[in-house]
Amino acid sequence: MKIVILDGYTVNPGDNPWTALARLGELTVYDRTDASDILARSQDADILITNKTPLRAETLEKLPNLRLVGILATGYDVVDVERAGALGIPVVNVVNYGADAVAQHCMALLLELCRRVGLHDRLVREGKWADCPDFCFWQGTQLELCGKTMGILGFGTIGRKVGHLAHAFGMQVLAASARKSGAELAKTSADPGYPVRYVDCAELFAASDVLSLHTPLSDTTRGIVNAQSLATMKDGAILLNVARGPLLDEQAVAEALFSGKLAGLGCDVVSKEPITKDNPLLGAPNTYITPHIAWASLPARQNIIRILADNIEACLAGRLKSVVNEGLLARK
Repeated sequence: MKIVILDGYTVNPGDNPWTALARLGELTVYDRTDASDILARSQDADILITNKTPLRAETLEKLPNLRLVGILATGYDVVDVERAGALGIPVVNVVNYGADAVAQHCMALLLELCRRVGLHDRLVREGKWADCPDFCFWQGTQLELCGKTMGILGFGTIGRKVGHLAHAFGMQVLAASARKSGAELAKTSADPGYPVRYVDCAELFAASDVLSLHTPLSDTTRGIVNAQSLATMKDGAILLNVARGPLLDEQAVAEALFSGKLAGLGCDVVSKEPITKDNPLLGAPNTYITPHIAWASLPARQNIIRILADNIEACLAGRLKSVVNEGLLARK
């Protein structure tokens, strides 16, 4: 059985062996694949694995040997899952592989905004402390989290972990869903192990000192942080986004940062990635942007390979597992 990975570099740049997948067949790994090479590299594959390399209908239709598509991620919009299903090709993804990593990165962004560790380290090295007449100095107000309100939009696995960390810092935790009322969310949510109050979206925006986004991108949530919703937030609130870039109207967020409506922004995702030089957030004050790395701890990347191998092996044995197009599958 021939297995081809089209773009493996981000999951394994050299520190994360493909052993679990290699056990399943003859494995070929490409670090990256240009659009012009997709078909040629996929031609003989029984199992084709991608991360961000697109597999559109016109490609899938030219791969008669293809038995299964695996995705080295949770999101599967890079694959035409409907056409794959019509062709009888299961598409398997990976879920719940890096919740701890993402939650910790979210808090790292928040702590940087509150305490400016990187800024002060740089100023010390530039000689500012050595030249100071006092025993200490600081730039910008140092903030504490204890007693503040953490609002979490999207209370799934990652959102719940962020709430746990926020509670450990002494914050009050609010949770809301873009699809459910606060009352509905309270009825359907298991006890997270710490106090949380379930609210509607409007109250979440209005009551949060820190608003952290963990909701999937959909027609409902695209641009959910916009000029109108920002206007309802507390003056000086902090916004965090480690979910999906298009959740923000980036121009409106930049304007809120310039005006002081928002005290800070920490984000790991933007609307177009890699980020473009004209992205308005690049020039906004009190903003920390990381290059979509919240997910990328070594344990999380190890989990991706292990979980995908397990899911593929189950599917090959006739037990459909984590198949995103199960309801669309035709017999091949």
